[in-house]
Amino acid sequence: MTLAELIAPNAVIAALKANSKKQALQLLAQKAAEVTGIKEGAILEGLLERERLGSTGVGNGIAIPHAKLVGIDRLFGIFARLEHPVDFDSIDDHPVDLICLLIAPEGAGADHLKALARVSRLLRDKGICEKLRGATEADALYALLLDSERSRAA
Repeated sequence: MTLAELIAPNAVIAALKANSKKQALQLLAQKAAEVTGIKEGAILEGLLERERLGSTGVGNGIAIPHAKLVGIDRLFGIFARLEHPVDFDSIDDHPVDLICLLIAPEGAGADHLKALARVSRLLRDKGICEKLRGATEADALYALLLDSERSRAA
């Protein structure tokens, strides 16, 4: 599954205004509800349940919150650049400003892990992250994500 299949153009937020990890997750759950048709509360509960197992703040200002939910038939992604970094209980204690949220069907085993790995590999690239942090428009962020994935595959 490519990023273009995972993240739709309307699933990118250029300047998410959040003051905390919980608020960021709430706002992302709202957007995910629009994109997936699943109730916002179910998405938020799934995300918070996963966060209770350990933070999805992976370091270097990146978080990849994710949840498996009943009622969807494929993987969905939401990408957001935060207007201001927030504390995310990250493994390196740095605040987060780039978030890629993943929602997977309850039974998605390998596909869910492959999507997490794909996003993680992409966001480990400091050059890509610098470009994402510099973009101020959702369409520019989307183009950067897709172009970065294509150039890495070449």
